[in-house]
Amino acid sequence: MKHIYFFALCSLWSLSVLAGNPDRQGEAGAAQLLMNPWAPSAGLHSLGTSYVTGVEAMRLNPAGVSRFAGTQVMLGYANYLQGTDISMQAIGVTSQVGNGGALGFSVMSLDFGDIAVTTTDQPEGTGALLNLSFINVGLTYSHQFENKVSVGITLRGVSEATSDVSSFGFAIDAGVQYVTGEKEEFKFGLSLRNVGSRMAYGGQALATEAPNPDPSADYKLTLEQRSAGFEMPSVLNIGASYDFLSSIEDQRVTLVGNFTANSFSRDQLGAGLEYAFREQFIARVGYRTDLDASTASEGTAADESPLYDGISAGASLRVPFRKGDPTRRFSVDYAYRSTRVYNGTHNVGLSLSF
Repeated sequence: MKHIYFFALCSLWSLSVLAGNPDRQGEAGAAQLLMNPWAPSAGLHSLGTSYVTGVEAMRLNPAGVSRFAGTQVMLGYANYLQGTDISMQAIGVTSQVGNGGALGFSVMSLDFGDIAVTTTDQPEGTGALLNLSFINVGLTYSHQFENKVSVGITLRGVSEATSDVSSFGFAIDAGVQYVTGEKEEFKFGLSLRNVGSRMAYGGQALATEAPNPDPSADYKLTLEQRSAGFEMPSVLNIGASYDFLSSIEDQRVTLVGNFTANSFSRDQLGAGLEYAFREQFIARVGYRTDLDASTASEGTAADESPLYDGISAGASLRVPFRKGDPTRRFSVDYAYRSTRVYNGTHNVGLSLSF
């Protein structure tokens, strides 16, 4: 049965790749679904489709939720494009249930800093601040079959709103991970994310006044402007990793590779390395690039190079509560991703596993 599940999912995702349309690039909304608030996976540019576990798996590949032994609670914070005053906050929890199953729940929000409200009559500002609320909530179920194949699915609600206009939609993430090798050193993963309903904004802010066609009337008409709908930024990830088990005890080096097919932007290819000493100190570095990216001459508005210029790095310090039991621990994580504009994205995180 596990092989049937595996190949059925592979066939489904292959069809999804063929369904892409490059003419639609740049038309998707809900970009918050492509942001990663978790520091460990951000240090590898979110390339860990094949081996990510626990809370982070709800963002990259829900199949990895059931591969984490026990319960994990994680807090994440990111200073997105330092200098823009945009930040990400997230909290997530996963826990094993039943025989081979696991449940997860996560909440992520965006903070855009202080943005002044301006109008045509008061272009310098009214004195009020814009109240923006961008939140997505996910509920995940994952199941592991005989420690070789795991599958998972996430149902996510997406909300984007101001005080007088809002939009809401639903999205589904699904994934599979396969582990093999004498010491389970080879891992393979697939995930299809952000497949969901179209979203459109509505609310009082879209109302406008228009002249009354009746010349005898002394009042104006209030009309509603219909906003254009937009789709979720669907993404297909295909990843693999291999653990090089060092001849020196308690050391590990993992080579990671990942291909990302974006429905509304250029595809991406990346690779990274992760080094672990006793699974207590972990350092990681990654590189990711957009395929077919072209860069115009310097200083022109037509510059099409990617936002992230390729390099990412991070580290984790894991402190076990009891010697010889790595599943019960406290972790501190940090990641940095270099960007073409502004001063990069910084992630920090805390996690508790028991």
